[in-house]
Amino acid sequence: MKIPGSTRPPRVHGELLKLGIDIGQTSVAKYMVRRRDPPSQGWRTFLHNHTDGIAAMDMFVVPTISFRLLYGLLIMGHGRRRILWFGVTAHPTAEWIANQVTEACGWEQAPRYLIRDRDGAYGEILIRRLRSIGIRDRPTSPRSPWQNGYAERLIGSIRRECLDHVLVFSERHLRHLLLCYMKYYNETRTHLALEKDAPLSRTVKRAGRILCRPVIGGLHHEYVRI
Repeated sequence: MKIPGSTRPPRVHGELLKLGIDIGQTSVAKYMVRRRDPPSQGWRTFLHNHTDGIAAMDMFVVPTISFRLLYGLLIMGHGRRRILWFGVTAHPTAEWIANQVTEACGWEQAPRYLIRDRDGAYGEILIRRLRSIGIRDRPTSPRSPWQNGYAERLIGSIRRECLDHVLVFSERHLRHLLLCYMKYYNETRTHLALEKDAPLSRTVKRAGRILCRPVIGGLHHEYVRI
């Protein structure tokens, strides 16, 4: 017997009584099939249903040539995997992070949800700023980096395709490298998840001479027709 809505034994027992079936509630509980899926949508379902309105944020550490530690802040949109913002600082305070979110999202194009981990650097200032912009804060569960998988994967790509091949001299130098990578990533680099298109969609060009242009100091190349 299939009962819509809640499947808790008292509710099912009540439905049976209304159908004239005299049975004890303990018997109902004994023979009910145990639910295997969560009672509400899972995290993956939430991400799938709200992709276009979700942004993700994460931080990563970059050592300089003098062994000074710099912190990069990444904000990306889930819909087209587009990098929205890079911030660089040696002292990632909650106020600095809140200002970076404001500059990245603005007041009119803010995403509906922002996924982040539970790093203590974010703080109450960031939460208040998100509320004032109209963004719903969605921190991940403790020790669950997979819940912010898009940002984690992107940070891995940044290291493998850029930072692992250069020496960072200063905060200004790191910011320049990340902005160059952002341009390459958003406008040129193709993605399997986007049917081999770039986040900022590239048009197919069939006529003209093919030209190869180095980007990010020659680490990568873009191919265009002119």
